[in-house]
Amino acid sequence: LLEAGCFVSLPRHIPPCASNGCYSARPMANTLTEALVLLWSFDHRLLDIVGLSLRVSLSALLLGTLTGLPLGAWLAVANFRGRGTLIVVLNALMGLPSVVVGVLVYLALSRSGPFGSYGLLFSPAAMIAAQTVLVVPLIAAVTRQIVEDAWKEYAPEFSLIGLSRPQSVVLLLADCRFSLTVATLAGLGRAMSEVGAVMIVGGNIDGYTRVMTTAIALETSKGDLALSIALGLVLMSLIFALNAAAYGLRCWAARRYG
Repeated sequence: LLEAGCFVSLPRHIPPCASNGCYSARPMANTLTEALVLLWSFDHRLLDIVGLSLRVSLSALLLGTLTGLPLGAWLAVANFRGRGTLIVVLNALMGLPSVVVGVLVYLALSRSGPFGSYGLLFSPAAMIAAQTVLVVPLIAAVTRQIVEDAWKEYAPEFSLIGLSRPQSVVLLLADCRFSLTVATLAGLGRAMSEVGAVMIVGGNIDGYTRVMTTAIALETSKGDLALSIALGLVLMSLIFALNAAAYGLRCWAARRYG
């Protein structure tokens, strides 16, 4: 109301708990029930987010594997000045902050950047690029360690046969293929659990660039805990399933090949 040139606000209804600084919340059991209902009913929002997450992360894993495995194997058998420094740098890049990668990819894909003319910013392609940058150092570093251990064992035989370094890399990758599942799984876990970079370069656009991790962060801030919990359960289930499959594969390989 306007009275004597001043605004006078009418009293509003104050929740009984607001004066004490506390607010009532839905019981956790109801939230968990709603999350299970979303999973059981195959909610379309849930399926869209999970589908996009898998496409982005698996694409980044494919690119990271094609780059990281040869890079790590080459570094394991190569002998040149500065190799130790390069290994230290590669190991340090395993812990590269995702937000830093997001900013760098953002600058590269922005209109003023070198790839701005392609219009990839705020698209799934930009998210794949950011996750690939994060995945490559991890896969390469783990691959280098695995292949280097095998190289120390087989180097005399390869030298006696007269194999070149590129031929040795191919043979070592084939011989260590089951152990290298650890490297690929580490890369997939890094990609699927990433938040900062994909939010920066993807924009978290509903129905276009919203993946599981960014959706969990957003829905939790909005108070939609049911969807957040449902997405979290899916994410953890995928990680556990992939690790179980990799463990089973290694056990099968150990029984078959010794």
